[in-house]
Amino acid sequence: MLYYLFDYLEKHYDLAGAGLFQYISFRSAMAFIASLLFSTIYGKQIINYLQRKQVGESVRDLGLEGQVEKAGTPTMGGVIIILATLIPVVLFAQIDNVYIVILLVTTLWMGTIGFIDDYIKIFKKDKAGLKGRFKVLGQVTLGIFVGAMLYFHPSVTMKEQLPNKFQYTTEEGTPVLFANAKKSTKTTIPFLKDNELDYAAALDVFGEGLRDYAWLIFIPIVIFIITAVSNGANLTDGIDGLAAGSSAIIVLTLGIFAWVSGNIIFADYLDVMYIPNSGEMTIFIAAFVGGLVGFLWYNTYPAQVFMGDTGSLTIGGIIAVLAIAVRKELLIPILAGIFLVENLSVILQVSFFKYTKKKYGEGRRIFKMSPLHHHYQKSGYHESKIVTRFWIVGIMLAVLTIVTLKLR
Repeated sequence: MLYYLFDYLEKHYDLAGAGLFQYISFRSAMAFIASLLFSTIYGKQIINYLQRKQVGESVRDLGLEGQVEKAGTPTMGGVIIILATLIPVVLFAQIDNVYIVILLVTTLWMGTIGFIDDYIKIFKKDKAGLKGRFKVLGQVTLGIFVGAMLYFHPSVTMKEQLPNKFQYTTEEGTPVLFANAKKSTKTTIPFLKDNELDYAAALDVFGEGLRDYAWLIFIPIVIFIITAVSNGANLTDGIDGLAAGSSAIIVLTLGIFAWVSGNIIFADYLDVMYIPNSGEMTIFIAAFVGGLVGFLWYNTYPAQVFMGDTGSLTIGGIIAVLAIAVRKELLIPILAGIFLVENLSVILQVSFFKYTKKKYGEGRRIFKMSPLHHHYQKSGYHESKIVTRFWIVGIMLAVLTIVTLKLR
């Protein structure tokens, strides 16, 4: 809203300072500040409201230190993150930008699924919450929407660098660095010199002329990534500050990729895909990081509020969509390695237990408890130490991910 207002004032009244709103860097900074202020100032009011409505966490006694004391702590705090993200985005971003539209829909859709799940747990007294098949159906529906938008929308394009880029110039003599914008299903493969993979190429084995049907491959991949990452974020939300802090690191890293991919100069220098219009996502990312950091103010140990599925499912969905939009989804196993390990720990634990029970008549475990953070709690580590060390690992993974821009 403010972007369009100041754009109008600059064009029609030459208002001093209005041109600042043309810069993504300025609007990103403003979005971050607004989000951080909202989440810290109004976050407390939202927490007090949740307490008055008795929206408290019901805790199963799993024998973990300090777990019983958390009973009654307000949950559904993900509302703080969502509001702190949406308000600055509406104020400072170009809301008709296709990437912003996709991210807004993702936030509202996954937030709604998580809210329904939390509502059933708290007010219907059903600890199972929303049935798994309905969660998956919601994730699949979002995946179809995101995949279809990214594949079919005419504004979602990319530009490839010209092989002899300095050979071409405009009429004014400016070097032409990139070819014309076009639709593409290419993505980035980390650590390889020729680091582009075209999903459409998978159809070549079935014959020529089938690349127009690449959406049959692309959309299922989008569905899988959104489902996997959102569930990974959900599993990671088990101890104070872990999910919010780890997510802030991941999202900030994706912000760097969005900034680079949406800037023709940086894209040329770093030899990465130039994705027109994608730089606008930086404003959304800045607001989202501000919301996560502000939420951490109340979520660090001892937590005054939990995000619930309202927050964790939304966070995972947004991270997945951001990674896909900037064509860095194959970096998710590295960048979101915390989510991956938490997911794998549950899968391995359940699979090994079932296997040993079938083979030996008694189920055995790999970890003392899963997800992995509970294993360390059972081992006697204080949750603050676990969270801090997970954050350190997350930062290392983020740095490694950024290094892949040049490490080929």
